[in-house]
Amino acid sequence: MIAILTSGVALGVHVPGLLLASRLGERGAEAVVEVIERLLPDDRLRMIEASRSLFHRDFRAARAGQRLATDPARAVDDAALVALHRRWTGLGVRRVVVFSGFWLGVLDRLSVLGLRLSEVTICHVDSVESPSFRRAGPAAAGTQVVRLASAAGGDLPCTIPVTHRPPVPWDERDGRLLAHGGGWGMGTYRQRAADLSAEGHALDLVVHEPQEAESAPAGTRAYLMDPSWHPWHDDGYPPLGLLAPGQDPGAVEFRRGTAHHSSFDLAREATAMVSKPGGGTLLDSLWSATPLVLLEPSGQHEEHNARLWCDLGFGVRYEQWRDAGFDPEYLRPRHEALLAAVAGPARPLDVVEALCARKGSSCTR
Repeated sequence: MIAILTSGVALGVHVPGLLLASRLGERGAEAVVEVIERLLPDDRLRMIEASRSLFHRDFRAARAGQRLATDPARAVDDAALVALHRRWTGLGVRRVVVFSGFWLGVLDRLSVLGLRLSEVTICHVDSVESPSFRRAGPAAAGTQVVRLASAAGGDLPCTIPVTHRPPVPWDERDGRLLAHGGGWGMGTYRQRAADLSAEGHALDLVVHEPQEAESAPAGTRAYLMDPSWHPWHDDGYPPLGLLAPGQDPGAVEFRRGTAHHSSFDLAREATAMVSKPGGGTLLDSLWSATPLVLLEPSGQHEEHNARLWCDLGFGVRYEQWRDAGFDPEYLRPRHEALLAAVAGPARPLDVVEALCARKGSSCTR
């Protein structure tokens, strides 16, 4: 049994973990997804939920909060650890894949309780260590490390397939842009969406509060992330529903994919994604072969992501596309570069294969 260890504070970490669980399941491997927030007391969860709302409304607060955030693992009490140890022992968990550095302190405490793991794999979604891993410090000796993107190497060593379907050909796409702000809806994407609409572009916009759909530009399709759902509620993909103009939010029919997240289906049809450069967004861009129009990053790790995507020819900064007159054809070479990366002979190694390989594979450090 493999335990996939994620955090609900960033869907860019959690969703790749869910994807890995789906891909492992397709190959007959048993996997369980663990979200660290499930170990926290209720008062700490309420604080996290309040922070999500604040960071969605105020990007400057989100950036500051990222620098000042404390490690949630410190709030995990001994009783929760003992219960987790007992459950993993019953399930026969022997291997873990760590998507959030917040779990490393928990694993250290579990080892004191006698938990013995045959292998620990760290999976970096971002191109450099994200804040949770920077706080955790260096990985222990013997830990397998896989990277979905590498700023140091300027490449994509590994990947997690989002879908087995080929990308939609460029000329068959519907010409719309997909604008979003990651799992917590952070950044300047709503302002940029309004600017792009004024330039004549049709948009799909992911919103996190029903009233945001009312202020969306005319002709925009607004998709509402279920405001009541959090990653620690269940192991399903995020619920997403189309919110029609004037519709009662309570009547929205939320859907979620069973093999991947629903927003990826929008990305497959789009001419570009307009978003800050989170690690999960990079993965969506790769597997949909949809170029990224890069907005302001939320932290240093996302700035490295942006530079890598531009250097690889997969994305363009918003200002650069604006200077090109927001011409869709300006993005076609980025689509073609992504298509070659995901469908060509040198495509990144599947993480599932890396998990099965011995240490020292081309995907490990």
